[in-house]
Amino acid sequence: MPESRANSTNPWLVLAVLTTGFFMIMLDTTIVNVAIPAMSAGLNTTLDQILWVLNSYILVYAVLLITAGRLGDLYGQRTLFAIGLAIFTVASALCGFAQDANQLIVARILQGVGGALLTPQTLAILTSLFPPDRRGAAFGIWAGVAGLATLAGPTLGGAIVTYIDWRWIFFVNVPIGVAALVATFAIIPDLRPGRRHGWDILGVILATGGLFGMIFGLIEGERFNWGEIGSYVITIPEVIAAGAVLLVLFVIWERYQPEPLVPLSLFEERNFAVANWMAAAIAFGMMSLFLPIVIYLQSVRDFTALTAGLTLAPMSLTSMVVAPFAGRLADRIGGKYILMTGVLVFAVGFGTLTFVAGPDSTWINFLVPAIVAGAGMGMTFAPMTTVAMRNISPRMAGAASGVLNTTRQVGAAVGSAIVGALLQNRLAITLHDQAVSHAAALPAAYRDQFVKAFSSVAANGFQIGTGQNGAKLPAGLPAGVQQQLTALAHDVFVSAYIDAMKQTLVLPIAVLALTAFTALLIRRRPRVQSEATAREEVRAAAG
Repeated sequence: MPESRANSTNPWLVLAVLTTGFFMIMLDTTIVNVAIPAMSAGLNTTLDQILWVLNSYILVYAVLLITAGRLGDLYGQRTLFAIGLAIFTVASALCGFAQDANQLIVARILQGVGGALLTPQTLAILTSLFPPDRRGAAFGIWAGVAGLATLAGPTLGGAIVTYIDWRWIFFVNVPIGVAALVATFAIIPDLRPGRRHGWDILGVILATGGLFGMIFGLIEGERFNWGEIGSYVITIPEVIAAGAVLLVLFVIWERYQPEPLVPLSLFEERNFAVANWMAAAIAFGMMSLFLPIVIYLQSVRDFTALTAGLTLAPMSLTSMVVAPFAGRLADRIGGKYILMTGVLVFAVGFGTLTFVAGPDSTWINFLVPAIVAGAGMGMTFAPMTTVAMRNISPRMAGAASGVLNTTRQVGAAVGSAIVGALLQNRLAITLHDQAVSHAAALPAAYRDQFVKAFSSVAANGFQIGTGQNGAKLPAGLPAGVQQQLTALAHDVFVSAYIDAMKQTLVLPIAVLALTAFTALLIRRRPRVQSEATAREEVRAAAG
């Protein structure tokens, strides 16, 4: 691309187009959650099938990010951004028109492919267009959009499901995607690396297979009780172990490649390595919060999908407002202490939100904790991205962006899997304890039946947003006894779930608190590059 075109490009217009596409991708990681009951009824499908509507997107999206980042280095970031945006837009329309669960799952897989192709290109293009001393503000806006999309999904999805139809959570992407695609070719410059890269086929196979095994095992482990997968002889631990072995082989293979898929030299840059760890931990914490709290709001407090989403909305709005300021401040003083403060504030808000959750809590009880948590998140995304990408040359930006986004998605998958498993484990214990305690109010003849009714509730799993209220109680009892059992069952479930949730969330809160102090490992930022040096970077990226 001619240098005059690169120099004449308004980077802020480019940022607007990139964040529009990125917003749709991130939104679809959470917006589907609150639509599960409506989709299940509309497609007349089972819970296991409908859960794959969620997991297929996350799985494909996560395993292809590294490869997609390298494809951007090979063929140009704008080209891959446009291809990803087009695939995602078409796939969104197919999701909306799906007539059964299988069609919807296939369309969601296609969405994951499009999202994976698009996402790494956003940071790579921004790294090429913005000089190092101005990237913080740009990354701040990018990060604010990421946080907004991730947390606004339940709110927007709840409104669409409540007032329109679940299919429109996909249809709304179509006009936005078409407009963004037109703007891509009109506004985004075609930046390309200064030389051609090789293509590491075996690296792609090892990385994709390893990530698939690890993430599939973590997502599906609880459903298969961490044992055999259906009628197959292979078990979940074996799948995870196989994925780990492939990733080890991938690292060994990459060490000896002249053109590796993931240049391991990236991790020799301490700030990049620390930022990747923090990205995984923050995603771990955010997804850990989302799963139990959304179940609590809809199943324990009986909030509608829209009300549950609005309860969490202050978190996303605060994050969106704070992120650009945090990014600009990171440009001036560096990201180390902003990042450490942000993660600590997020942990405090997270912990307070968990603490105030009770059997009679209303949305007002969560307002201040949500704002605090949102402020913390707003202070983490931009400095974290700035720290990770500041010293990465535009030539390596695609690979670095793919690694950073993959790390975040793996952290989210691990967080969802571990917290989901821990929640069910604690719930099995608290349900029994609460059932024994409440059974004392029943006639002696019905106490054992009442306690036994809760023995398998945790193993049955939970449907987000369905308003689960307890165990399946024995039928054929006198009307008065049945009414008393139903009322007690609701009380048992409410008390047990709150206890189990609070015990479970101790883990991610502790992880976040410890992660905050790893920011101290970040090296002091280098002296700001001159404008001439910045222009040289852009010239190198433009070829």
